[in-house]
Amino acid sequence: MAKRIKLPSFVKWLYPNLKVKRWFLLATLGIFLFATGFAVMNDGIALGYLELEFREAVYRVTGSTQRVAVPVGVLISALGIVAIVVGFKRMLNSIISVLLPSDEGRIVDVIYTRQHLSRGPKIVVIGGGTGLSALLRGLKEYTNNLTAIVTVADDGGSSGKLRHEMGILPPGDVRNCLVALADTENTMEKLFSYRFETGTLKGHSLGNLLLAGLTDMAGDFQKGIEQVGSVFALRGDVYPSTLDQVVLVADLADGRRVRGETAVRAARGQIRHVHVEPGDCHPIPEALAALEDADLIVLGPGSLYTSVLPNLLVKGLREKIRSVSAPCVYVCNVMTEPGETDGYGVADHLKAILDHCGPGFVDVVLANKEEIPEEVRVRYAKEGSEPVRGEAKAVERLGAKFHEADLVQTGPAVRHDSRRLARELIRLLFKLKPVGERIALVDAYLLSHKLRQEP
Repeated sequence: MAKRIKLPSFVKWLYPNLKVKRWFLLATLGIFLFATGFAVMNDGIALGYLELEFREAVYRVTGSTQRVAVPVGVLISALGIVAIVVGFKRMLNSIISVLLPSDEGRIVDVIYTRQHLSRGPKIVVIGGGTGLSALLRGLKEYTNNLTAIVTVADDGGSSGKLRHEMGILPPGDVRNCLVALADTENTMEKLFSYRFETGTLKGHSLGNLLLAGLTDMAGDFQKGIEQVGSVFALRGDVYPSTLDQVVLVADLADGRRVRGETAVRAARGQIRHVHVEPGDCHPIPEALAALEDADLIVLGPGSLYTSVLPNLLVKGLREKIRSVSAPCVYVCNVMTEPGETDGYGVADHLKAILDHCGPGFVDVVLANKEEIPEEVRVRYAKEGSEPVRGEAKAVERLGAKFHEADLVQTGPAVRHDSRRLARELIRLLFKLKPVGERIALVDAYLLSHKLRQEP
C-alpha cells in the first residue's frame, strides 16, 4: 500500500473553489499596475526595458511620448489602486464569510470587535435575572473583557424543572447572559429563547434544553457553558457562582423561615436575612481569577435578595471581592419589588448588602435620577411597586459614594437602559482608578465617541 504524502498546509491555499486565489492575484496585478504607472511617469526608471518598449509603442501610435507619459501613468496607477482595493476586499470577504456567515459585509465591525475591544477594561458583573443580561448588552460595546458571575439559586420555571428532574444547575440566567454576550445576538436569541407551547416540553426554552444536554454530555455544567461559547462568538465569559446545588433560605421579620427562591419571592414578608445551603459551597477558580484581574466589579442590577446576594453568600467569593484592588459598584434597582424590597430606598438596598457582607464592601452606589412618568408609576403602584428613592447622604453615611444619572429605558416597562448604564459605569471607572494605573484600557475612540453619543 502506497504511503500517503502529506502536503504542507500552505499548499491547501491552491485548492480550487476557495474563492481566494483569484482575488489575491487581482490584488497582485494591482500592485504591478500601480508600479508601472509610476514608472511611466518617471521615464521608465522602475521598469527599464519594458518601459522603453512601452514608450516606443506609444511613439509609433501617437508620434510622441512626452505628451501622454504623465496622463497614461496616472491612469495605470489608478487602475492598479482599484484592483488592489477590490482584490483585498473580496479576498477578506471570502475568508470572513466562511468563518462568520452572518457577518458577511461587516468586515470592519468584525475587525473592530476582535482587535479594538480586546484592549478594553476588564469588568466583572455579578447578579442574575434580566438586569444582568441587559447590563452585558451595553458593556460589550466597550470591551470584550467581560465576565459574568451568575446566581444558581433559581428553582422556578423551566430552570427549576430541569434542576429537579436532571439534577443540573438552573440554566435560565446563564442562558440570558450567553445570549447578551453573543456577537450574533439576534440569531442566538431567537434560537435560545424559543419556548415549547405543547407536549411534554411545554414551558421549556430551547436554550435551557441545549445547556442541559451539553452538561449531560460533558458531565459538568461549566464545560457545557464553554461548549456554547465555542459555537457562538461571545464577547466575554460566563461562570456560575458555584457548581454546588444551593438553596436560598430567607428569615422573615415575622419569624418565618422560607426555603427556595420561588418561595422567597412569594412569601410577601419583610426579609431580615438570607443565606444559602449548603453553607460551605465554593466558587469556581475561574471566577476568582477574573475577580483578581478585574478593573471594575459591578453588583446588579437585579433582585436584591434573590439575584445579587445569593452570589455574595458563596463562601470565598465575597472575601475575594473585598481583597482585590478593583472598585466595587452597586447598581441599585429603579423600582421596588413587591414582597422583597417593599418601601426600600437606595440606602436600604445598600444596607442589606453591607449587613450580609460587612462594612466597606461597596465603594460606589449608582442610582437612577430620571423621573418615572406618572402613568407608569400608577400602573406599578397597583402591583405594589414604587420608584426607589435616591438618598445621597444616607448612602454616604454607610461608607459609599453616591452617583446618580438618567438610566431609565423609556417605554411601558421600567428598565435600565443598557447603553446609558454601561456609559455611566465606564465614566465611573475613570473616576475611581488613576488614569496611569491600568487605564490604557479604553482608548480615545471610546472617550471621544462613545461617551459623547448622548448628553
